[in-house]
Amino acid sequence: MSAPSGLMNRIIPCLDVRGGRVVKGVRFENLRDQGDPAEIAAGYDAQGADELVFLDIGAAPERRDTDLDWVRKTAEQVFIPLTVGGGVRSVDDAARLLGAGADKVGINTAAIDNPKLLDQLAARFGSQCVVLSIDAAHRVHGPAQTDRFEVVTHGGRRPRGIDAIGWAKEGVRRGAGEILLTSIDRDGTLDGYNLRLLRAMTRSVPVPVIASGGAGTPEHMSEALETGAAAVLAASIFHDGTYRIADVKAFLAGRGHPMRLDDEGPESPISDNSPSDNSPSDDVPSNGLPTPGAP
Repeated sequence: MSAPSGLMNRIIPCLDVRGGRVVKGVRFENLRDQGDPAEIAAGYDAQGADELVFLDIGAAPERRDTDLDWVRKTAEQVFIPLTVGGGVRSVDDAARLLGAGADKVGINTAAIDNPKLLDQLAARFGSQCVVLSIDAAHRVHGPAQTDRFEVVTHGGRRPRGIDAIGWAKEGVRRGAGEILLTSIDRDGTLDGYNLRLLRAMTRSVPVPVIASGGAGTPEHMSEALETGAAAVLAASIFHDGTYRIADVKAFLAGRGHPMRLDDEGPESPISDNSPSDNSPSDDVPSNGLPTPGAP
């Protein structure tokens, strides 16, 4: 089994930030404090994380910029790529984040409201710096009860009437170099990634797709990588200490997924208990909802 484009698969802890603190909840609600962003990031770096994603979950709803102070402090502490999202509404916003030490910027709501922003970011910084973050919710449409995945924003509270697959295609055409795909229905549930959504997305776009939303076990991560995802993102299982990153990477390597491994082996092996596929059907049409608009 090989990763897309022959690259290593990646393990990416995600840290939701609000008020300068890492928080975690279910579907962005009932948030609980997890600690200081820089300290937690340094711990993940030491454990062998391949990258880190920070999402300022209050920036878009509150229509404010991301606080640069914790971004700078984190960049000083870690030596792996950092993606920071939330509050990016302009090229200048992205420039400030990259100047504070971020390696990539994640953009979500602002790209839907102004798709040309993706073109502008890619032209200024390069596609490798532009991560299109898509929150998708499962919907059933029409008399035929056809399955669709709809883009939602503002922590899942605002449906946008946009087909997630079609929007990803347009985003890549405009310059996004990576798709961070979150199943809002699975986020924080520990029930596993939405494999149908992931399969549909990885078959539709030529750029790396990061699976997000629902990771509860290393087996879930293996299933996501088998759909063609380039990376798996998780929060709760790492924040709560349920699994160590080194152990998860060793488990995935044992399953045939190419991983960057440290010299030291894992301290506590993970058992191989294969739960059933949580998404039995791959047939997900991608043309039931509009995309944000033509150029």
